[in-house]
Amino acid sequence: MERYLRTELLFGKEKLEKIKNSTVAICGVGAVGSFALESLVRTGVGNIIVVDFDVVGESNINRQILALSSTLGMQKTDVAEQRIKDINPDCNVTKLPIFIDHTTVQQILDLKPDVIIDAIDSLTPKCTLLAQCVFQKQYVISSMGAARRTDPTKIKVGDISKTKNCPLARFVRKRLRRQEIYKGVKCIYSTEDAPKQSDQRGEGTGLSEETEEFHRGRGRVQMGSFSCITGIFGLIAAKEAIFHVIDCKDKDKD
Repeated sequence: MERYLRTELLFGKEKLEKIKNSTVAICGVGAVGSFALESLVRTGVGNIIVVDFDVVGESNINRQILALSSTLGMQKTDVAEQRIKDINPDCNVTKLPIFIDHTTVQQILDLKPDVIIDAIDSLTPKCTLLAQCVFQKQYVISSMGAARRTDPTKIKVGDISKTKNCPLARFVRKRLRRQEIYKGVKCIYSTEDAPKQSDQRGEGTGLSEETEEFHRGRGRVQMGSFSCITGIFGLIAAKEAIFHVIDCKDKDKD
């Protein structure tokens, strides 16, 4: 297929076939997740699972690929499917417009993706997903806090046990320790000191465990974000997913 010629030239025909035959689930297709989605589809992943209960809002436009004037108010999973099919009509898309909690998380795991990308921006659903991935030995790549950062050189990849200088990662570690999980989650995180923002809307000044623990219909704390950073987080997540697929399928062959 001509549209993946450049991918084949880079990786070779055999590895491209592995990519085409892979399945990746993206949980949260907002700022980080939408960039991951874009890269995965353009690289040639043949099966995509899109998980997000939300709709596109105007405030998403500064950092989310799926957010356009023409998509405002639309379900994010529907917009994602349209974009995927526009890039590659042959890509198989599974949409799960669900809020992730203990009653729904198994729907994702039962689909047995090769990789799950966690791009969830709230603590309780995030930790619910990560814990189940660890318990069921599902490979997962998790995005930690990208908001309020501006320096792409401070972005790192490492196990959850090695993360530092990231408030969200600290809260995730704390939650996972309650379930005796101390390692085993690959994370993308920033070591940059994130300055406290001045919030003129009175909606909070930054991340806290309490404000991040919300349910459908309740507002998030709004924090400043820069598409250059959220985009890099997402692109790194896609890279990690692609190389995991290639490496694992190579091992299976051996």
